[in-house]
Amino acid sequence: MNKIGLRKEEKLFETRVAVIPEHVKELNQEHSIDFVVEPSEQRAFTEEEYQRASAQVLPLKNSATPIILGIKEMPIDFFEEDIVYVFFSHTIKGQKYNMPMLQRILDTKATLIDYERVVDEKGRRLIFFGNWAGMAGMSDTLRVLGQRLDWEGITPNPFSDLKPTLEVSGLKGLKEEFGRLGERIREQGLPQELLPLIVGFAGYGNVSRGAQEVFDVLPHKSVQPQDLPDLEPDPHVLYKCVFKEEHMVEPLDSSAAFNLNHYYQMGKKAYRGVFQKHVPYLTVLMNCIYWSSDYPRLLTKTFIKSHWDEPSRRLRVIGDISCDVQGAIEFTMRCTNPGAPAFTYLIDSDSSQPGVAGNGPVVMAVDNLPCELPRESSTSFSGTLLRFIPDLAKANFRADFSSLDLPRELKDAIIVYRGQLTPNYEYLQKYLS
Repeated sequence: MNKIGLRKEEKLFETRVAVIPEHVKELNQEHSIDFVVEPSEQRAFTEEEYQRASAQVLPLKNSATPIILGIKEMPIDFFEEDIVYVFFSHTIKGQKYNMPMLQRILDTKATLIDYERVVDEKGRRLIFFGNWAGMAGMSDTLRVLGQRLDWEGITPNPFSDLKPTLEVSGLKGLKEEFGRLGERIREQGLPQELLPLIVGFAGYGNVSRGAQEVFDVLPHKSVQPQDLPDLEPDPHVLYKCVFKEEHMVEPLDSSAAFNLNHYYQMGKKAYRGVFQKHVPYLTVLMNCIYWSSDYPRLLTKTFIKSHWDEPSRRLRVIGDISCDVQGAIEFTMRCTNPGAPAFTYLIDSDSSQPGVAGNGPVVMAVDNLPCELPRESSTSFSGTLLRFIPDLAKANFRADFSSLDLPRELKDAIIVYRGQLTPNYEYLQKYLS
């Protein structure tokens, strides 16, 4: 009988699970897959729920469980030879902070599969939490905006009473909380000096759609980037503007037209960032884009330092849902957590400090946002993972990689196979040396 383990999560506030009890029961009954669930009091689903679904609750280290699923990075001393580990490894960009973990996986001759690399033929992710990150990130960002406006003494401030996402009851409770915020916006109005109050969304994928789903509960009007200079200052309405690639970059060759495929092929070899031209109109920016160093940044330190003292500046808060440290938002200095979601980038010293006070933009950079809606986000994630688990459980991970029988989507997501970087990921060797 096949066996799969569900590892406990240890990161602060992280209570999500890869497979919910309902799906554990279904996989056991329909595919004879046994589940071993690591004991944990930090989990959105109880041990009793898993036991009722036929799972055993036992420690996983030295248990000879051949496949172990988790969510976030696993401790370096957890990896064992010939075990298959499946989680969000945050290694594919050569992230420095996770290279010791990747090296340990190689040294122990283990196998690593990364959910992030399970994609369709067009490169779109098939197993994801992105929309839930957007929902929680929207909530956290507007609450942080309320705190910043309080610190600046700007009134009226309908955002100041927004509850933390962790304190509402799931998505239904979150939308009810935003419904009350909408009522305050209609009754109190928005601060005069920020009108028209515009929230910009960089990107239009799963993360952005999740953020917009929550935002759209509020009284708002949708506008296009070209409309921004001419909007009427309505004190009872927020404006929403979604930016696509053609609004963020332009060809280096002034005679060339923007071409999406060409942009993704060439990146900053042929394109420059122009997003800064939109920033003077925004009070809040939601960063929802995937970024790598091959592409122009959305906002640079140089720009924000020059822009910050502009008399007409409206920008207060950036919700960096993508949370690439010093990435698309160059002054995202570090990640935060749901208990302390924001830091202020201090313009004068090129440093950051926790909270919303200080001379510079406030950045919300929680890197595990879906854990703020843990049961619902886990249920959604487990549903996307479900169809891959039977193939994962029956695969012979002792075979040569070339003859390993797995669906293309899973096989392409194997970063390390029995202690060796797979061909698609050999480039990571340069980050390990």
